Parts: sequence; C-alpha cells; structure tokens
Amino acid sequence: MFTIVGGLHAVLISFVLISLFDGVTQAGESAEREANGLVAVAWAADALPEQARDRVHELSREYATAVIEQEWPRLAAGEQVTGAGWARLDELRATLTAASITTSDEWEAGRKAEAETQLLKVYEERQARINDADNRGLEPVVWFVLGLGRFITVVLSNLFGGTRLVTHTIIVTTLAGMIVLLLFAIYQLQNPFGSDTQLGPDAFRNALDRLG
Repeated sequence: MFTIVGGLHAVLISFVLISLFDGVTQAGESAEREANGLVAVAWAADALPEQARDRVHELSREYATAVIEQEWPRLAAGEQVTGAGWARLDELRATLTAASITTSDEWEAGRKAEAETQLLKVYEERQARINDADNRGLEPVVWFVLGLGRFITVVLSNLFGGTRLVTHTIIVTTLAGMIVLLLFAIYQLQNPFGSDTQLGPDAFRNALDRLG
C-alpha cells in the first residue's frame, strides 16, 4: 500500500513540477520573441519616411521601457497588467498605417509590410505573456490531491516498524521534509514571472539596448 500511494504521489508531483517548469520556459521564450519582434519592427521601419521612422523608434523604446518598469513588477506581484503597453502598440500600428511610401520602390513597400507583420507578432506574444500571468496557479482540486497524498504517505510510513525509534524518526522526518520542499517549489513556480523563477525582463533590456 505504501509503495502504491507513495509511487502515485511521486508521479503526480513530478508531473506538476515538469508542467510548471515548462510553463516558465515557454514564458521566457514568449518574452524573447516579443522583444525580438519589437526590434524587428523598428529595423523594418528604417525604410519609412523620416518622421514616421523616428516615431516608430521612439514608441518602440517607450514600449520596452513600460514593460520593464511598469508591467514586469505587476506580473511578479501577480497583479493585472494595465497601463501604457497596449497604448504604445496602438500608436505604433497607427503610425505604420499612416506612413506613406512616396516612391515606387518595392523594397520600401515590402519593409513597411514587414514592420506591420512583426508588430502583429508582438501583439500575439504580448497577449500570450498576459495570458500566462492570468492563468497562473493550480486548481484547488490538484492542491487537495497533493496535500492528501502527502498526508497519507507520511502516515503510512509511520506504520512501519523499525529496529530503532531514532532511526525510524529520522527517516520519516526526512521523507516529510522532502515532500514539503517539493510542494513549496510547486507553490513558488505557479507564477512564471515571480522573483523565485528568476525570469526577469532581460529580453526587453537587450531590446532597449539595440534600439538605442
């Protein structure tokens, strides 16, 4: 009975931990794609008229700064993201749409289309990042099963007889402590943008450096 319950509990903990680690990895990759897309928008906009080009670069820097200074702390705190992010992207879209290509150069027209395509990718990755933050946390039923499994595993281990009480106590205490540590790790990994996951806005800092 102990082998069955302990094995099932270990499988469940492993599954949850792997899922949460994958979620943190995916959140980091999504942030990288979002930041790289923002840089690609600015680079593609170099073919636009000077006024539109300068405005795109300015808005791109403002967006990256807003993500770093305003949005990321809210993500780490588990708060809803609001503020200048969407407004800056809307201004970017309006600037690109209003920019007119005065020549018949197909390359310039293609660069404008590329900037609009990259901006769409930034929209998508931003939405994915916000969804990852909103959908954090395990369902209550999963926490119930994890807690119940921990209780049963520790109780069953106490039913085993041992040659020495001290040795048996050390073994059971070690088992209980390890389970508690794993549950604590699961709790901390629920928010992929929390300080414990070490997932910071480095991608946007790098993007800000490239944007100048």
